[in-house]
Amino acid sequence: MSDKEQNLFLDNDFEETKLTDEKVTCLGMEFANEKARRTYFREELRKKLPELKKIEGFPIGEDDDIINLSDPPYYTACPNPWLNDFVEEWEKEKERLEKTGKRNEEIHQQQPYANNVSEGKSNPIYMAHAYHTKVPHPAIMRYILHYTQPGDIIFDGFGGTGMTAVAAGMCENSDNANKGLRHCICSDLSPIASFITYNYNNPQSAGVYKSEFITLIDQAKRKYDYLYETNHANGKKGIISFVIWSEVFTCPNCQSEIIYFDSAVTPESFKLSDNFLCPKCACKLSKKNITKEFDNIIGNNGKLCSCNKLVPVLIKYKYNNKSYYKHADDNDVKLLAKINDTLIENRIPDVVIPEGIKTNELIRNGRINVSDLYTKRNLMVLSYLWEKAIDIPLIRFAITAILVKTGSLLHNVGFKDGKINLAGALPNALFIPSILAERNIFELLEGKVEDIIRMNPASLHKMCNQVQSATDLRNIPSNSIDYIFTDPPFGHNLMYSELNFIHEAWLGVRTENTDEAIESPAQNKSIFSYQKLMEKSFREYYRILKDGKWMTVEFSNTSAAIWNSIQTALKSAGFTISVVRGLDKQQGSFNAQTTSTAVKQDLVISCYKSSVTISIQDGLNNNTDTWKYIDELLTRLPIHQQTNNRTTTVIERSPKILYDRLISYYVQHGYAIPMDAQEFQKGLRDRFIERDGMFFTASQALEYEEKKSHTVGVVPMALFIGSEAEGIEWLKRALDKPQTYSELQPEWMKSMTPTKKGDILPELSEILEENFIKDEDGKWRKPDAEKAADLEIIRNRKLMKEFNLYLEQAQKPKAKRMKDTRLEVLRYGFKECYKQKEYQTIVTVGDHIQESLLQEDEVLLQYYDIAISRI
Repeated sequence: MSDKEQNLFLDNDFEETKLTDEKVTCLGMEFANEKARRTYFREELRKKLPELKKIEGFPIGEDDDIINLSDPPYYTACPNPWLNDFVEEWEKEKERLEKTGKRNEEIHQQQPYANNVSEGKSNPIYMAHAYHTKVPHPAIMRYILHYTQPGDIIFDGFGGTGMTAVAAGMCENSDNANKGLRHCICSDLSPIASFITYNYNNPQSAGVYKSEFITLIDQAKRKYDYLYETNHANGKKGIISFVIWSEVFTCPNCQSEIIYFDSAVTPESFKLSDNFLCPKCACKLSKKNITKEFDNIIGNNGKLCSCNKLVPVLIKYKYNNKSYYKHADDNDVKLLAKINDTLIENRIPDVVIPEGIKTNELIRNGRINVSDLYTKRNLMVLSYLWEKAIDIPLIRFAITAILVKTGSLLHNVGFKDGKINLAGALPNALFIPSILAERNIFELLEGKVEDIIRMNPASLHKMCNQVQSATDLRNIPSNSIDYIFTDPPFGHNLMYSELNFIHEAWLGVRTENTDEAIESPAQNKSIFSYQKLMEKSFREYYRILKDGKWMTVEFSNTSAAIWNSIQTALKSAGFTISVVRGLDKQQGSFNAQTTSTAVKQDLVISCYKSSVTISIQDGLNNNTDTWKYIDELLTRLPIHQQTNNRTTTVIERSPKILYDRLISYYVQHGYAIPMDAQEFQKGLRDRFIERDGMFFTASQALEYEEKKSHTVGVVPMALFIGSEAEGIEWLKRALDKPQTYSELQPEWMKSMTPTKKGDILPELSEILEENFIKDEDGKWRKPDAEKAADLEIIRNRKLMKEFNLYLEQAQKPKAKRMKDTRLEVLRYGFKECYKQKEYQTIVTVGDHIQESLLQEDEVLLQYYDIAISRI
């Protein structure tokens, strides 16, 4: 880098400073400087590794790699053995804060944060490093400021990139009256996620960082600048910005080679066509009827491999600060040949890619090793920089930000408005596109470092972080955490360990995915497996959370089954769910922007660990404790909600939901159910005050009436969705005004209640397809009167077809009772069989569904009893 370039890069926002050797104190011990502190604790960590390896989630990797990646005691690339020490230190700090009036131990937040939250993703911190999913830290700050006080200890066991920790630290600079630093422990099964978290929560001098980066880039450019040189028209050297590479295919008609870019992209307008002609025989082609060509080559690790054939087709370069395009010429080809003959001097990620849901596409392209996901010149530069930055984590942080998205062969290229769009790797996918971009690593890193400088690393706060499974948090004391915010994985949404594999191959430390809480055929994990892992994780959350404290769970999935799994896991762990509200991340994910059925709003579950202890006398529950529990629950529900100047009823205050919460609490704690629904409702009316179908304590009722008086009316109590029939009625009311799937889905999820045992509730999309009309603009509406009859015929055919499947299953030899069936299918099937006097069919199916479903549904029982009497 020239002096002029260096001066441009070092702007006036930050002064260049030098590292100091100031003494530091850590966990009561004094060290000469940060290096001495790190050296001491790394040696201690090495001694503790044998015992730490017994904890679930211990990563895959050599001891040296784990030690080198760690910055103990704050961050360990394995379970962190010093968390208990930090908890003790932070609890003592609370006493000091109380003496200075910055916190009050007697104050406890009773009300949930019941507002919907909308927060964009354009914050510099959010933009500094990509990950599969992130919640913007300003959104998390709202919850933290509501539920906690300065000095409180926060935990996130599915920490991802550490936005919870960032939010906890940033509370110190908030304008909120409750501002002040909160301490945070972040944990994640993934080493790359934890590494990103560490860098997001490690204060750094921006001036020192820039200086270190410039020094490193200068060294690398002196060695490798020639890799990105190309000849300008006058024969002088220009610097490549990117090279477009194209896959090569075979024409099915004449067997000639087809360079996809040359045939499918119009040169003048950069327009990609679905259909194109073979340049040799003029046969009309598309990607569906051409065959990919493979090359037997020496891979970047020196081993023979057969990979999808790629050729350079277009180069963009700079000459005298102007940009030009050119086709690869003889000199470019000679340079590539020279590079291929050059030995890579530094360590590369020579790791075989495992088979999986996402990784199989790479393997089908012959890319069986992580090192083969890069052009050789980019791998040479990346490996050099990676090795040289071993003691500069924030530079490695910048490198990891480009390793996959923009620095690898996964870099997708789009074409729009006559321009090349360097989109980068598609989110949450692993595949090599047919047209890809090879970027100049130096340009990429210079841009990424500027992104990191914009997030102002000096303003960050040091927190605690570890690699560990949420299913085993034994190194965190029970009843030690003041608040939990967590954004866990949801079913089959994301295959985290597969998507993180490339990054972690570079780190040398990889995810041990035995306890990865996902639904994945590749890992033989069903939705039931996922639920059990989430339940195990939430039980650990429940153990470490203090009595009476809150947990916030963000949910992002369209599946009703996954929604039910999460709620079941929470209840099984012992949590009481208070409210469910929305969190809008505005821009949304790639899928949310491009798919009509994608969810554009996440849901946020507010739940708490009850402080009520149920006492048992002579084997019987104490009903006094029952009403203490309900009283506590009522104090933890929103009192008043307002939408468009109208009071909106709080469905969580309805007797049905209150009784459901009570039953869940008793069942999950192994207590006998204290009363039936009728007794419960009588007790509610005797002890509490009813307003608009909701129940309140006396003081809450006064507040509700006062706030209600300032609105123009009350929105009726929302319908609950506990069955297919209730779901259809709910949609009929919701679709008084046409809405898109994305608009309906969050409210649908909020209104769901558990189904009867043995019944299954179809997905929202299926119910919409069977019962409602979708207009050209993607909005669903109620069918016209003339079309309703046609829809009913189609729906009934589908119901009868599914009923016949139940009958077929029931007629099999030694058939067992079916675990899951659709109640609406059974009702319709029984009715049609009754009409046709097929009584034996009713009995046969009735004997093979869940007995509780048959006994609890009066419609089914009526047909069944009549059928038995007439056989």
